[in-house]
Amino acid sequence: MKQFRIIQGGMGVGVSDWRLARAVSVSGELGVVSGTALDILLVRRLEQGDTDGAMRRALSAFPDQAVAASILERYFKPEGIGPEGKFTSLPLWRAEGENRELEILNVAANFAEIYLAKEGHEGLVGINYLDKISLPNPSGIYGAMLAGVDYVLMGAGIPLHVPGILDRYSQGLGCEMKVTVEGAAKDERHEVSFEPSRILANPPSELKRPKFLAIVSSNVLAMTMVARASGKVDGIVVENHTAGGHNAPPRGGLTLSESGEPEYGPKDEVDYGKLAGLKVPFWIGGSRGTPEGVGEAVRQGAFGVQVGTLFAFCRESGLLPELKRRFLEAVKAGTAKVFTHPLASPTGYPFKLGELAGTLSGKIEHMARKRVCNIGLLREIFKKEDGSLGYRCPAEDGKAFAAKGGDGQRSGEARCLCNGLLANLGLGMGYSDGTVEKPLLTVGTHLESLRLLIQKFGLDYSAQDVLRFLGVSGAR
Repeated sequence: MKQFRIIQGGMGVGVSDWRLARAVSVSGELGVVSGTALDILLVRRLEQGDTDGAMRRALSAFPDQAVAASILERYFKPEGIGPEGKFTSLPLWRAEGENRELEILNVAANFAEIYLAKEGHEGLVGINYLDKISLPNPSGIYGAMLAGVDYVLMGAGIPLHVPGILDRYSQGLGCEMKVTVEGAAKDERHEVSFEPSRILANPPSELKRPKFLAIVSSNVLAMTMVARASGKVDGIVVENHTAGGHNAPPRGGLTLSESGEPEYGPKDEVDYGKLAGLKVPFWIGGSRGTPEGVGEAVRQGAFGVQVGTLFAFCRESGLLPELKRRFLEAVKAGTAKVFTHPLASPTGYPFKLGELAGTLSGKIEHMARKRVCNIGLLREIFKKEDGSLGYRCPAEDGKAFAAKGGDGQRSGEARCLCNGLLANLGLGMGYSDGTVEKPLLTVGTHLESLRLLIQKFGLDYSAQDVLRFLGVSGAR
């Protein structure tokens, strides 16, 4: 295994896009694309006019040109769409029946993102998925493998099944994946399948098998992945509760601090000595974004660190420049705040909100938003009384959620991450009443490293500047 010190975090929806991953990869570190909602990103980029031609360039390399042509014919709008953001609403993923339209888009979108991230260099590129967002993952992984992705990373769950899926795809086979259904009997099995022949006229008989990195939050989960996964686990990324985005809930029960944030204690600490004893390479994520943090991780037995927040605000990330500037100015002024919200995410996991006026981190903006579930990636699948499957999300209309058997206590504070994270990129959905979805920023807790970085390189810094700041040899 080529040893890289830095894994660039696969953040949000489109924050870690192909441009950022490529910028890190060409320097010899592991650039990582976020694999979340790439089908939606592809459609919205095409509908915005694909002004730099990147999506069309990638689709011109897709193995099945009939598929690529059908996508362009349906979604590409040379004139673009206005700021009202009236994008096409795609169907929602379902655990029963076929998702062929979405599978086609998802395979092509994941291919495109990896193709562009790897274009013109020999560096390593990975893609990050969330186990919680299970239904798109089989087709997404296949699309990334079609483009020759080097690493697949997955967290937000216990992805024991993924190494086996990588093995099957590398042999030209399809896969079946178990789906969690609330209320199903213990002996009841629900699953979704993916067959390459549903998408491609002539699927390849073999593909390069990428290495698999499991993202975990504890020694127990690391040991479970190494011992019980359906195939080889090539490495571990262990994230602590200071990392941005979703965090694992505190072990031993949820208690809140005076400020209303989950309290973490000794049970949540990772024993890096035990982790090193697994004889599997590992990287540490969360509050390690300094040269000292990198050095300390290596002394604890890690290959290096995963860094998110520093890259999230760099020039190449997908975040809107205005959001970057405003938050970095707050960091520079010492007024920036990050709140670990116990109920903001529909998943039930604590979620870090970067507090910024005019975004859904604020109570007023959150309460004013009309609650709709039109993307549905974080919906819970549950079994109805008649035996059929239903779908519910704490961020949808509260009455609708309760009518489906949802716990009303989870609903009030739940934000629509699907729409909010897309709005971070300037791709927020617009509605007939003139409203457009507002952004929702997520940031890691440790802002001191970000302050030191901008003190050295200014408010407009590059991915290369991040690597220079971290002191890794790959930075040029």
